[in-house]
Amino acid sequence: MPTESGSCSTARQAKQKRKSHSLSIRRTNSSEQERTGLPREMLEGQDSKLPSSVRSTLLELFGQIEREFENLYIENLELRREIDTLNERLAAEGQAIDGAELSKGQLKTKASHSTSQLSQKLKTTYKASTSKIVSSFKTTTSRAVCQLVKEYIGHRDGIWDVSVARTQPVVLGTASADHTALLWSIETGKCLVKYTGHVGSASGDQTAHIWRYVVQLPTPQPIADPSQQISGEDEIECSDKDEPDIDGDVSSDCPTIRIPLTSLKSHQGVVIAADWLVGGKQAVTASWDRTANLYDVETSELVHSLTGHDQELTHCCTHPTQRLVVTSSRDTTFRLWDFRDPSIHSVNVFQGHTDTVTSAVFTVGDNVVSGSDDRTVKVWDLKNMRSPIATIRTDSAINRINVCVGQKIIALPHDNRQVRLFDMSGVRLARLPRSSRQGHRRMVCCSAWSEDHPICNLFTCGFDRQAIGWNINIPALLQEK
Repeated sequence: MPTESGSCSTARQAKQKRKSHSLSIRRTNSSEQERTGLPREMLEGQDSKLPSSVRSTLLELFGQIEREFENLYIENLELRREIDTLNERLAAEGQAIDGAELSKGQLKTKASHSTSQLSQKLKTTYKASTSKIVSSFKTTTSRAVCQLVKEYIGHRDGIWDVSVARTQPVVLGTASADHTALLWSIETGKCLVKYTGHVGSASGDQTAHIWRYVVQLPTPQPIADPSQQISGEDEIECSDKDEPDIDGDVSSDCPTIRIPLTSLKSHQGVVIAADWLVGGKQAVTASWDRTANLYDVETSELVHSLTGHDQELTHCCTHPTQRLVVTSSRDTTFRLWDFRDPSIHSVNVFQGHTDTVTSAVFTVGDNVVSGSDDRTVKVWDLKNMRSPIATIRTDSAINRINVCVGQKIIALPHDNRQVRLFDMSGVRLARLPRSSRQGHRRMVCCSAWSEDHPICNLFTCGFDRQAIGWNINIPALLQEK
């Protein structure tokens, strides 16, 4: 039986040793055959029940997806070549220093480091491409169901609050740090009445005013298709210099009211919020003096002083059909006050947040929704308030929320200028579009729904000194969910 010489045996062992040190990476074989599929012309020619605009959008999106995956395929080929080169280089290095007593651990570490770099590059490329594709779908969806209709520009400082009249005529109201409150025509964006009775920012004079107005609504002008106003640009960050120029936007012939019908004067701090109790004969106010006050509107007398919060109040809200009030505070709690029994009122304290509760609002039925600076929104059942029935976690502090009562959709205005829509179970439905040409440029303070208005059914306001009217296609929004 033939035997190997010593030199041949040594050479074979060295070769096996070098081979064991070579980098081995499993790769997914990508087919290099041409992709098969129906040409775009054939797809466009097929009968379809989809509207042409929808089909065009889908074709554009699928085209973007195809281009993205084509780029990924090309990058994959390049990375495969880099891996082959690295393997050859490692093998060569192993051969060159074979006689230098290089330990297996050192060579393994080198190979592992190179593999880690390539793996990270693959992950980064995949995530970036996938995010871009998903973003295209989300942006298109948001623009299709959430369209900016009207901007209400005229305040000279940030707008703290926005509200819509509950009775006819339906007008929009805004309260600003410029010491004024304005009423607007929703359809035309024209200022109808200016109130200048306060001497402080948003009732910073420690009073709440009740004033009467008579407005003549202007004839609505045809509103351009909002979809034509939507820019195809990617969303970008905007500086304060991009804020709208407000000089001259408030009409010079806008009537001005300077004296209130009634002034409610029992607080020792800024009045930060107010609301009407069902029936309209009483009103409740919330203040930085840590109290909420219940007033008789006709006599201006203080009926109840609601005490118990340990820090400043941030908001108050009344139930649409029952004599219930909810107050929120910087002490991380919100309280439910029950005035259904005229002889006694009860209070319940709820501790579900870890930071300032910026607002808490009622919905139809037995639910309360609370928002907080702890970046969460919680939905509560009044029958069992020990723990929330749903929790929404976000990436930014939440300001004054509002609920579309009929459809149970929550609008969340954020410190980071975003406005997001969720359902009552915590499912995200949409985000209002924001780019260099539309949306808020600074923190969004408040939101308000107007469910029955045919043109604008959601309003937002912020520190950029403007209010915005949006058209939310609720059926399409809920269908996509």
